[in-house]
Amino acid sequence: MKINNFIYIFLAAYLATFFRLTLNNNFFISIIGSFLVGFFVSKRLSYSNEKILFSGFFSCFTSFSGFIYFLYKILNQGDWIKFIIFFNLIIILNLLTMIFGFWISRKIT
Repeated sequence: MKINNFIYIFLAAYLATFFRLTLNNNFFISIIGSFLVGFFVSKRLSYSNEKILFSGFFSCFTSFSGFIYFLYKILNQGDWIKFIIFFNLIIILNLLTMIFGFWISRKIT
């Protein structure tokens, strides 16, 4: 991979982190990120564009740590039922949103 691609990945990660901190809502970020991942997965991207988007932008935008921290706070309160419900709800909703993004992308092009 060329050095330019590393710079683009860095810039995409920086931009995604900026958006994440600006929005500051894990649920909203997760839904938007899942939709966009599904949308771009259906596209035939070049290897370098794929790395820039998925490794750079989406890995920082839809940070797994925000999701885990949210669940950790619930688990730390000892509310197992709420933890299980939110865990499954987040996974299922993000998966459905990603599928919807994939479907929309296929319908547009």
